[in-house]
Amino acid sequence: MAHQVDDIRTVALVGHEVTGKTSLADALLFKAKANDRRGSPDDGSSISDFDEEEKKHKYSIDSAVLHLDYQGKRVYLIDTPGKPDFVGQALGGLNAVDTAIIVIGATAGIQVNTRRMFNESGKRGLARMIVINKLDAENIHFDQLLSNIRETFGKACVLFNAPLNVGPGFSGVVSVLSPPASPPAGCTIDLAAQRSQLIDSIVEIDEALMGKYLDQGDLSADELAAALPAALAAGSVIPILCTASKKDKDLGLQELLDAIVKFTPSPKTAAKRKGTKAGAEVVIEPSETGEFVGRVFKTISDKFVGTLSYFRVLSGKITPEQPLISLRTGRGGRSSGLLLPQGKTTKPIPEAIPGDIIAVAKVEDLHIGDTVALNANAPKLPLPIYPSPMYGLAVEPKARGDEQKISGSLNKIADEDPTFKVTRDTQTKELVITGTSQIHLDIVQKRLKARYDLEIITHEPKIAYRETLTSTADSEYQHKKQSGGRGQYGKVHFRVYPLKDLGIKTEADLLEKFANKSRFEKMRSAHYDPEYNFAFIDHIVGGSVPNNFIPAVEKGCKEVLDQGALAGYRMQDVAVELYFGKYHDVDSSEAAFKTAARMCFKKAFREARPVLLEPIVHVEVTLPSKYTGDILKDLNGKRARVEDQDSLPGDLAVIKAIAPLAEMMRYAAQLGSITQGQGSYTMEFSHYDIVPGNVQQQIVSKATLAKDEEE
Repeated sequence: MAHQVDDIRTVALVGHEVTGKTSLADALLFKAKANDRRGSPDDGSSISDFDEEEKKHKYSIDSAVLHLDYQGKRVYLIDTPGKPDFVGQALGGLNAVDTAIIVIGATAGIQVNTRRMFNESGKRGLARMIVINKLDAENIHFDQLLSNIRETFGKACVLFNAPLNVGPGFSGVVSVLSPPASPPAGCTIDLAAQRSQLIDSIVEIDEALMGKYLDQGDLSADELAAALPAALAAGSVIPILCTASKKDKDLGLQELLDAIVKFTPSPKTAAKRKGTKAGAEVVIEPSETGEFVGRVFKTISDKFVGTLSYFRVLSGKITPEQPLISLRTGRGGRSSGLLLPQGKTTKPIPEAIPGDIIAVAKVEDLHIGDTVALNANAPKLPLPIYPSPMYGLAVEPKARGDEQKISGSLNKIADEDPTFKVTRDTQTKELVITGTSQIHLDIVQKRLKARYDLEIITHEPKIAYRETLTSTADSEYQHKKQSGGRGQYGKVHFRVYPLKDLGIKTEADLLEKFANKSRFEKMRSAHYDPEYNFAFIDHIVGGSVPNNFIPAVEKGCKEVLDQGALAGYRMQDVAVELYFGKYHDVDSSEAAFKTAARMCFKKAFREARPVLLEPIVHVEVTLPSKYTGDILKDLNGKRARVEDQDSLPGDLAVIKAIAPLAEMMRYAAQLGSITQGQGSYTMEFSHYDIVPGNVQQQIVSKATLAKDEEE
C-alpha cells in the first residue's frame, strides 16, 4: 500500500509489566486485518514476543517493530518490554516514534515503569495517550484510578471514553467527546463533567476556540475533533482510553485504533528532531525531497541474516541501491535491501520516506543511536542517553579455550542492548558484564548459550578499591646484587606526599599548588599523570643520581601504581620526591634503579599511613510512602548518607543518598523485597572516599590471604 508522509503514524506501547501491552498489540494487528490470526503471548503465538526466551517466560524482553494499515493510514507500532530490567529496549522504542501510549493495568494501577515511561516520553516531546487496559478484571476501582492518574500526571490527562460495567461484565465504552443524550446502562461516570475537562484541555492552545467556548458554553464534537491533533501534539491533552484485549474480548479496540489514526500526529505535525550540521543546530524537516537522514534505534544479531539494523527515516527518501553512511564513523556500505518488519518476519520494499520504520541487513558497524545518511555532511543527531547499568558479574568461560570467543559473543549482545556493557577491568583483570539486574544478566547468559553455544561461570566482581596515603614519609632503598660478572647497584631516597583534596587536575595545577620552588627549593622538574593524580618530582642535587637514570626511577614508581602496596589495588593521589641517591660507575643500570625505585616507593607508601578508598555512588530511590521508614533503616545499615527526602504525587516518596558501591551491589533484589516490587532506583558514580578502619582491615586481610594462597 502506497502512503504519504501525512498518512504515517508512529506509536510505542510502553508501561509497566503485566499490563497487557503485547496482547494489545496482537489484538490491534488482528483488528486492522494485518494478521489473519490473532496472536497471543500465552500460547506462544504472539507476533510481538517471538524470541524463545520471551515464549518461555511469557513476557517481553526486546522491543518488537510492527505495522498495520487502517483507514488509509500506515501505523508503525513498537511493542516494548514492561519489566524495568529491560528499560533500554523501551527507551529505544520511544526514540523512534512520535506518540507514546502508556498502558496501565486497571487492577494494578500506576506502577514504577508507568511513571518512568510517562516522564521519558515527555522529555522527548512525544504526544502521549493513556490506555487503561484489563477492565474486565476483578477488584477494579475505576474512579480512584482515574483520580490517581490526574493527580500523578496532571490535569492534561482527560477521559476520552468511559467504561461500561467495569469488571468481569465489562461490555464496552461510551464516547466522552460525543456522548449520547443519556448515559447508557453500566456507565457510572459523569459524562458531562468529563467532557467539560476534555474541552478545557483542548481549547487551552487555541484562543479562537476558547473564545467561542466562553461565548457559547459548548463546542460541537466536530470542532473538538478538528482541534484534538494539535492539542495532543502540544501536550495540552493526554487522552485516556479504556480497553480489554484478552481472549475473545476486544472492547475499546476499535475506538483506540480510530483515535490513533485520527488524532495522533504525523511526522509533519509531531515535534521535530534537531541535529547539527557544520557546527550549527538545524531542524530536520520530514520532507521527501529533503536530504536523507535516519537514526538507528535497534539492532539484532540474527543467525540466519546476520545483523539487522532498524532505523526511523527522519528526512528524505531512500531506495535499496543507495549505500548508507554512519555519521559516527564516516563508514558504511550497501545493504542487501530495505526491509519492512512485522515482528520476526520482514519483507523487501522499494523505498522508504520520512516516518517509515525499516530495517537493513549486513551493513557493518551500525550501532544504536547512529545517524545514517547518504553523505558525510548530513545533519547529525545527538546520541540518545541510556541509564548506566550498575549490576555487575565477573565472568569466565566454563570450557577452556573459550576466552576470546566469549568476549566477542558478549560484545555482539551488548551491541543490541545499550544497558548491557562488557568491560575488562584493568585493575582486577576480570571480564565483567554489567546490566540493570540479575534477571537482565540471566537472560544474557541464556542467549549466550542459545546463540553461540557458550556457557560461563559468574561470580560477584571485585570492587575497584583504590589506595592512597594520608601523611608524608621518608624512605630509602638500596638494590645491590652480585652474582658473577657485572653486578647491579642503585640507591634512592624518597619522600612521599598526599595529593588528595588539593584540587590538582593538570600539570599546571601541580606546579601552582604543590610542586614549586617555595616547597622544593632546588627542584629540577615535575611530571604529572592525571589518570592516577600522581606526581614525580626530581629534586636531585649534586648528581647523586645521574640524569640518565632518573627516567628509570620515575618508571619504577609508575609500575607500582597499578600493583598497590597495601592490598594490591591501584594507587592514586600521591607525589614522590626523589631527593638523594647513590650509584656505581660500573654496576649501576636503568634496571637496577628501576628496581630500587619500586621497592623504595612501596616502603615509603606503607609508612605514610596508607588507606583504602572505595567508590561512592549517588542513589535515588522512588517508592510508596508507606515503605519510607524501612528503606531509611536499610540505607542506614549500608553506610549510606541520606541527602534529601521528598514527596511525590500518588502517595510516593523519593530518597536521595550517597552510599558505598560495595554495599549497593545487590540493592535491586533487596529493594524489591522491602517494597513488594513497587520501588525503583537509579545509581551513578560520585567519587572515591576513605574506607572505615574496620572495613579496611577486613579487605586487607582477605587480599593478604589470597596473595599467600597464590604464592
